[in-house]
Amino acid sequence: MFDNLVSLDNISFVLVFLEGLISFLSPCVIPLIPIYMSYLAGNAKHTDESGAITYRQKTVFFHTVFFILGISFSFFLLGMAFTALGSFFKTNQLLFTRIGGILITLLGLFQVGLFNVKFLQKERKFRFIPDEINPLMAFLMGFTFSFAWTPCVGPALSSVLILASSSKSALTGYLLVLLYTAGFIIPFLILGLFTTQVLNFLKSKQKILKYTVKIGGLILILIGIMTFTGWMNGISKYLNKISRPLGVKQEQQTDMADESYGNPTDKSDTDASGYANNETVNEPGATPYDPEAESILPGDNSNDDLSENNSTADSASNNDADSPNSEQTEEVPPKFPAIDFTLKDQYGNEHTLSDYKGKVVFLNFWTTWCPYCIEEMPDIEKIYNEYGKNQKDVIILGVANPSSDEYPYNQDVSRDEIIDFLEENGFTFPVVFDETGQVTMDYFISAYPTTFLIDKEGNIYGYAAAMLTKDIMDNVIRQALQATEE
Repeated sequence: MFDNLVSLDNISFVLVFLEGLISFLSPCVIPLIPIYMSYLAGNAKHTDESGAITYRQKTVFFHTVFFILGISFSFFLLGMAFTALGSFFKTNQLLFTRIGGILITLLGLFQVGLFNVKFLQKERKFRFIPDEINPLMAFLMGFTFSFAWTPCVGPALSSVLILASSSKSALTGYLLVLLYTAGFIIPFLILGLFTTQVLNFLKSKQKILKYTVKIGGLILILIGIMTFTGWMNGISKYLNKISRPLGVKQEQQTDMADESYGNPTDKSDTDASGYANNETVNEPGATPYDPEAESILPGDNSNDDLSENNSTADSASNNDADSPNSEQTEEVPPKFPAIDFTLKDQYGNEHTLSDYKGKVVFLNFWTTWCPYCIEEMPDIEKIYNEYGKNQKDVIILGVANPSSDEYPYNQDVSRDEIIDFLEENGFTFPVVFDETGQVTMDYFISAYPTTFLIDKEGNIYGYAAAMLTKDIMDNVIRQALQATEE
């Protein structure tokens, strides 16, 4: 998951962590260390005969843990609010991300001292001097001190929250807040372990603290420029490797959750699990984002052996259906038309999805950076050739989402680079280019690879957000063909 965390595409994660660290070194925090460390020390302070002051390490560290939990709690409360706002802003992602980039840059200029905003310089104080500290008091102190540091921490934390709100998913937003919080609280843990030594050191180095504010401002400016120009798109590309799919439109989730999508097996036979490289193969019979849901794409009959075992129960159910007390009728599952689009492929040919009614469409969303996509593409090439190169009743289409100057926030490399990738690897099946990202949004793609099966009537037959084997591909295509013919 974190193999390439420090790569260029994911440099934002490292910068966010460093911003948290720099925030700790700000003059709003460091000068107060003697004050709140004396609070946390409580009755752990000890003065020997020579006048040297020491602290009982275990007591201070225990209180420090609760202190940083209070800090973390306040940051995550803000993060939860901002990621919720991010869901609203997602439909205008490009506009709001660029606005966010400008705002982060302004915050950086403010922290460097080149831009002055009076309300950011207002200080909120909390006065509390207990005679003896306890874990609850330490937690409350951490929570309230986090707001007292707003003059210096505010710009940096705001930039992180803006990134969280415009990130690909809530998981990314929380990860960004977590990294910032980690950078901010790790020094507190060190203080808890080495209280006596650290306090003496800080007293002798106060003159250099003013430069840490400038460093933090420069980092903010860098993050702002990266956000505005699209370099921060690495967050979205990275998170797609670990995200789970929506797969269907939000308003369709409830209805589609009960649909078998043409699978001729009984519903009792669809409770098996299918896995591909540790990713569950989902169908609309499983509620999106449900970790307990275990189902397979319609047509993968790897669980056919369950049919014979359930035949007795099915027979009993049929007999019960004849009784007066059993008047249940089987509901016909609703059908959902696939969202139409018109896109051009790598050969310049135009493809309109609705033109393929009367044929089964195998629609595969992929990226060049996704290892599972690359692994399954040779099998897609095989079925493309075996089913007549789109000249018969099966259409094979790949969908790529290339980045460009106009759409820098798309999921993959440029159109030309994708074409080079296809040519270098000998993939000849048509790949259409969703250059605006609209089709990717319409199908709610948030994990790669994701494959949709569309039947001859133009309805969604099923989908899988995982790598498929060739056997499964063959199976689902045959089932989609048979389901429409029946």
